[in-house]
Amino acid sequence: MKVRRPSLWRLSVLLLVIVPFAAWMLVKPVRVLAPSLVGLSCDRGPVCTEDPEQWPVANSLYAEGMAFVSVAVAPVEGAPRAVFCATQACADRFGLGARAAVTVGTWGTVYAPRAWKPYFVRHELIHVLQGQRLGLARRLLLPTWFVEGMAYALSEDPRAPLAEPWEAHRNRFNEWFRGMTVDRLWLEARQL
Repeated sequence: MKVRRPSLWRLSVLLLVIVPFAAWMLVKPVRVLAPSLVGLSCDRGPVCTEDPEQWPVANSLYAEGMAFVSVAVAPVEGAPRAVFCATQACADRFGLGARAAVTVGTWGTVYAPRAWKPYFVRHELIHVLQGQRLGLARRLLLPTWFVEGMAYALSEDPRAPLAEPWEAHRNRFNEWFRGMTVDRLWLEARQL
């Protein structure tokens, strides 16, 4: 009996059409790559909103976050997309559920209505920066106390105490980071 191997054409269709379509339908945060396809206005740079009238507020939050993180931690490369949802219906189209925000690799972040605050934007931009500085695969392998603790601590999140385990992660990061410079942080993070 002759074993038939899949043709190159079938394999190409699978990789170029079916896999991206499945990701779009099943992994909703991936929609940050093309938010205009789910009804958001993205005609003024990396900041997207449901309602164009909300763009100035969203853009201001984004600009403040980029400036803060670039000075306090390290410059963020490029301009990652920022999708600001003012309604839960919009957040649900991106699969946020109860989460305040979700960052997809180094490409961008979706913010739910409750995340329209400077420290949330900074937190997510720190996750983008972690991916840029350490690599996406390495970031996924780092301990949660480092990834989340760094984002909570260095974003200057004013909430105290945070719900657990986030407060413990922030405290452990602060203990680990004590006496260290931001430049040294990236070298030490590679050793975790």
